[in-house]
Amino acid sequence: MEAFDTYTTMTISSISTTTSSSSSGCGSTTNPWMDSRIWSRLPRWLIDRVIAFLSPPAFFRVRSVCKRWYGLLFSDSFLELHLSIWSRRHWFLFFKRKNLKSYIYRNNNGSSQGGFDDHLANCEGYLFDPYEGTWYRLSFALVPSGFSPACSSGGLTCWVSDDAGPKSLILCNPLLRSFSQLPPTQRPRLFPSIGLNVNNSSINVVVAGDDMVSPFAVKNLTSESFHFDGGEFYSIWGTTCSLPRLCSLESGSMVFVNNGRFYCMNYSPFSVLAYNVEANEWCKIQAPMRRFLRSPSLVECQGKLVLVAAVEKSKLNVPRSMRIWVLQACGRTWVEVERMPQQLYGQFAEEEGGNGFDCVGHGDFITITIRGSDKVLLFDFYQKGWHWIPPCPFIHGSSSTGNREEDGGLHGFAYEPRLATPAIGLLHQSSLASFHFQSFNG
Repeated sequence: MEAFDTYTTMTISSISTTTSSSSSGCGSTTNPWMDSRIWSRLPRWLIDRVIAFLSPPAFFRVRSVCKRWYGLLFSDSFLELHLSIWSRRHWFLFFKRKNLKSYIYRNNNGSSQGGFDDHLANCEGYLFDPYEGTWYRLSFALVPSGFSPACSSGGLTCWVSDDAGPKSLILCNPLLRSFSQLPPTQRPRLFPSIGLNVNNSSINVVVAGDDMVSPFAVKNLTSESFHFDGGEFYSIWGTTCSLPRLCSLESGSMVFVNNGRFYCMNYSPFSVLAYNVEANEWCKIQAPMRRFLRSPSLVECQGKLVLVAAVEKSKLNVPRSMRIWVLQACGRTWVEVERMPQQLYGQFAEEEGGNGFDCVGHGDFITITIRGSDKVLLFDFYQKGWHWIPPCPFIHGSSSTGNREEDGGLHGFAYEPRLATPAIGLLHQSSLASFHFQSFNG
């Protein structure tokens, strides 16, 4: 079964032009480069190297050519080659957003109605390639019901249990259709903020806030972390840390920057909190933020911490706008680097209607999703351009005219599709695997 269901946003004319030109090339008998006698003599190692350069969707298509190519996904030597020449792809993965208020109400009233529908909504994700304008549909049918996507890193998506109490987390590679379930956290929580950082030899997970001090009350008191690396140094939720006093976190994902820190927004008033993984401590970033911000979001772009927010004040001398700031290396200054064109912001504000928005950064791109809507706005740092991305063809109907309180719209993550995640393999091979971890391959 293939991992990708594809839809490319090309015009009809470009499709017909591409098809006719390729057909004429393939049908030519005078082209010496298409001589099958030449291609059949290529050594296997050279063919494997060519295939290793393919994007994941193209790789899954060529697997249907022959049995040997189909088995490359299970070849250690090919996967090692793939990792050695792999170039990062800064794509985005979207899910239909759950309405947390409805979920709490439903569970507090002992009703399971809608649970099956929630699982169906989470069974698939929508992968967007910003370079080609292409949508793909990914299956997450192996993820159990009662889990929601929380964050993503290194080709893995992290899913967290919805039920209040100690949180169970699942790390899933949708391309391989495999998942690994981590042990539950030590402290009971409701909807905590979660951060994930995965590289070839280590896994770091941080769960913070929404501590359940009673069955009816939560406070942002502590964080706990999970760490594992190739040297089998590990901490299974054994590293805990107190959050800064009077912090106000909003449930969501944290942002990891290559300086070894996770960042998240603090609300009322707005500020930025940072967690140093190595030192196991939280601190508040002492960088003044502009007043009159609405829906501020932290994202990571080009290895830097970026703030995206709307600036709105009726008596402000400057017009309302969407702006982007970058935190300087000193960690004490935000520098504005971009503003959304005023005409586009007028269109965005009309569509958004004061419901709020969320942002995700990856590489040179930032996506802005409107709560309660399936529309997504894209900003390209490299080209300094803003535009609406084509609608996802796998989502039928539009939530722009429906009840936005019931339809949460799209929820996005930065995602790098990868055929191999060595850190998970090291985890399964470690001495901890038989005692603490469950894994499954579809």
